[in-house]
Amino acid sequence: MITLKKEDGAADLDGITKMSVGVSWDPSAGASGGLLGIARRKRGVDLDLVAVLCQGGEPVRFAGLDSLDPLGNGAVLHTGDEQTGAASGDDETVHVTFATVPPAIDSIVFVAAAFKKGSSFEKANNVSFKIYDATGADSQPVADIWPSLLAAENANAIARAFRNGPVWQLEVLDRKGKIKQGDRQALLRFALG
Repeated sequence: MITLKKEDGAADLDGITKMSVGVSWDPSAGASGGLLGIARRKRGVDLDLVAVLCQGGEPVRFAGLDSLDPLGNGAVLHTGDEQTGAASGDDETVHVTFATVPPAIDSIVFVAAAFKKGSSFEKANNVSFKIYDATGADSQPVADIWPSLLAAENANAIARAFRNGPVWQLEVLDRKGKIKQGDRQALLRFALG
């Protein structure tokens, strides 16, 4: 297992053959109490986790939104769209099996966004981005990122896995920004930095 902190930069993923990135959040009632607060909490807020697969610095595939297995071989697999934050544990997860990622894919950027119109990080409680070593039977946490409650941005580039010769490396980004909601091109451009 490796331990990563943002200030450490990139770390080799030696021995890590599978990795998972998860996003979790809880629904919020906002400032509403009573029946309106209960209804808002039940409706929840929809945050989205997207893995952008790049070739030569250009996005060529993504896992998330409506694309769960963009390579068709399970190498990068999204668990599906959780629209309320009411699930237990991680609400959305992307699993990566590095050995089966085609050689043409040289990096994968993981982004969490309030992508759909009307959603926002401000409407969610306890937002957390987690990175796991999923090589063994039990996933081991590698990083846990908690975004600021004061942030007004609606997107966060969580991390980037990239090839350095034959070795995959991981860089924790925790880069916040604003994207136009519902605009997939804006989401992809944000992922590239």
